[in-house]
Amino acid sequence: MEQALKRLQEEIRACRACVERGYPATPPPVVGLGTRARILLVGQAPGGMESDSRLPFSGPAGKRLFTWLERAGFDPERIREEIYFSALTRCYPGKNARGSGDRRPSREERALCTPFLAREFALIDPKLILLVGQMAIEHFLGKMPLTQAVGAEFEEEDRFYIPLPHPSGASTWLNSPENRDRLEHAIRLIRWHRTHLIPSKR
Repeated sequence: MEQALKRLQEEIRACRACVERGYPATPPPVVGLGTRARILLVGQAPGGMESDSRLPFSGPAGKRLFTWLERAGFDPERIREEIYFSALTRCYPGKNARGSGDRRPSREERALCTPFLAREFALIDPKLILLVGQMAIEHFLGKMPLTQAVGAEFEEEDRFYIPLPHPSGASTWLNSPENRDRLEHAIRLIRWHRTHLIPSKR
């Protein structure tokens, strides 16, 4: 599995499908590192800092996400080994037209890119999938408000899906005490699954 995943990563890094079709995405594609991971985390798309570092969730939003994962029991030095970081699209989509926040990848861009995610999913065979942000939640679970998704867990074919809000500092969703409580419950769920279902080492 590990070698097959490394070959897939090289294929992803070489992809220029969106650029060739005229979409305003900025390559190179960004891929995860944890080729031995058994937990999958799926976001929307890399940001500008991630595009520069070529490392998923390496910007301010990633720092916030990592604090959540540490509270869920992950060793901060081993998070990228225990969790495989993926996304619906892999190239930085650029800023949105309003100039605040990043552009949401179009349905067509996602259609070009998500086959890579499906292949990663098949190789990793995760029992726990963390869905970060509305777009990732909708891709796997269908449309639902964050207030319904965050703090709940969803089981399908012996896999558990735990949604999380997007950790961007621009998001106001966590300003609500009720939503912060939902996040805390999601973190407790992740901690439980990591302790009971996912061994820390193979």
